[in-house]
Amino acid sequence: MGKREKGNMGTLRTPFRGVGNILRFNWHFYVIAAVFMITAAVFTAFLESPFRSILFFMVLSAVLAILTSLILSWYIYDWYPLYAFNWIQEDDEAVNIINIHAGLDETSIMLRKKFPKATITIMDFYDPAVHTEVSIKRARKRYPPLSGTRTIQTTSINFSTGSADKIFLILSAHEIRNNKERVLFFKELKRLLKPDGNIYIMEHLRNFENFMAYTIGFLHFHSYRAWRTTFRKAGLPVIKELNQTPFIKVFELKKNGVTG
Repeated sequence: MGKREKGNMGTLRTPFRGVGNILRFNWHFYVIAAVFMITAAVFTAFLESPFRSILFFMVLSAVLAILTSLILSWYIYDWYPLYAFNWIQEDDEAVNIINIHAGLDETSIMLRKKFPKATITIMDFYDPAVHTEVSIKRARKRYPPLSGTRTIQTTSINFSTGSADKIFLILSAHEIRNNKERVLFFKELKRLLKPDGNIYIMEHLRNFENFMAYTIGFLHFHSYRAWRTTFRKAGLPVIKELNQTPFIKVFELKKNGVTG
């Protein structure tokens, strides 16, 4: 086992791992927010009413919003068995599986446990020229890609046509921000599938629940309608949908299926 793979053994879930990584990879945001709120709180002492009450209310709202997002993140990623993948139908037969991530691979080791006889190909569409967020850079430094991970382009994947039984995209596909690029990406995935193959996508949605959890951060996700439009344009029928907490949805697509 190489050094890179050792680094990813830490991707097995541990208590508070999810919320811990959020704090670790985005610490600059929390430091800036803390400095702003402390400064604002001190400044209220020099204001007259009603401006003092207004500023105090704004600081209190910001504190509650941050605490709410962290508590709900702990619920989603640490308390709820999100990474148990109980919705995956295990297959004892050897199958060809593709797992695609966007720079942070938290799922390939778990999929290997689910499908011990399968051949799992790991793909990574992280592009440092496009994905410039410092949080992703910190995540990749702490959890380097597993050995054997293939770097791919979203619009042209160098892999055999009609070779995959199952393709997984766990909290990764939303990183493709351009709508046209996202459709081309799913068309490529359709090409890789065997005739009876399936694609599984797990994502947050840009909806009311995620707004309540992450305020404006919910804009980083795509809406339900955007996903359905992407699948329709790619020619991939949705055969099943299920919720994993009120904040995350799983779509199951089939290359030759009946639209759900």
